[in-house]
Amino acid sequence: MKIYENKNTVILEGVSDFDPKHIFECGQCFRWKVQDDGSYTGVAKGRVINVSREGDTVYLKNTNLEDFNKIWKEYFDLDTDYAQIKNELRKMDEYLEKATEFGWGIRLLKQDPWEMIISFIISSNNRIPMIQKAIANLSREYGTYIGEYGGVDYYDFPTPEQLNNASVEEIRACSTGFRDKYIKSTTESVINNNDDVYEYFKLDTEDCRKELMKFNGIGPKVCDCIALFGMQKYDTFPVDVWVKRVMQEFYVEDDMSLPKIRKYAIDKFGELSGFAQQYLFYYARELGIGR
Repeated sequence: MKIYENKNTVILEGVSDFDPKHIFECGQCFRWKVQDDGSYTGVAKGRVINVSREGDTVYLKNTNLEDFNKIWKEYFDLDTDYAQIKNELRKMDEYLEKATEFGWGIRLLKQDPWEMIISFIISSNNRIPMIQKAIANLSREYGTYIGEYGGVDYYDFPTPEQLNNASVEEIRACSTGFRDKYIKSTTESVINNNDDVYEYFKLDTEDCRKELMKFNGIGPKVCDCIALFGMQKYDTFPVDVWVKRVMQEFYVEDDMSLPKIRKYAIDKFGELSGFAQQYLFYYARELGIGR
């Protein structure tokens, strides 16, 4: 892969296993929006960038090589060999062979743990456009202003200290719905207990899950999403409606409970469970499998 900078754009030539649509629409993130030209603009790590792909070349606009090496290389998990991961999954069964081929460009982003905690609390029983709206509103009202790009103002996700300034009513006014009290409770808990959620990724998966589950509004599925997308716990397996459908379609009986589906998947996919979940989720949702 050849990497260089040109006119406020970092260009990655010869990059494989990287497709913006697959990455930003596989259920793992909420702050990336598709543009009229098919590119995606998003906020992460206090920065705003635009990502597009042409052939085997990826363009990261509104950034530079220094930030690429400091932020984006890790954020996009570019040091991980996704071809090898897909090869391992492909060997497991024909369904993963099809799913990894369909979502060949998926990469699991290394996202901010605190942002993932609040984002997935908001995601509970919610639709993606509403999740995106609530996160954007909270960021605009309580986050730090980053700057303007493409005629749009962008804001960083609020820190626990910033979000703690908001009342339950003000949080609800950001279109969070019934989740307002969970967001407030979790934020207060982090502040009052001086809880460093950024340390959770150092814990093993079960201990990490126990720490996350102590917060109001975080049940097993939300917990697994946070652990996977915010703490890089790749041996977990979030089960939502689409994952349940694809598992019932290909792997388990229709009456199997969600905890048993989760256990079955982790037993089967092992250390690659989180990766398998993303390929299967994207495959099922895009093709409407198990409707």
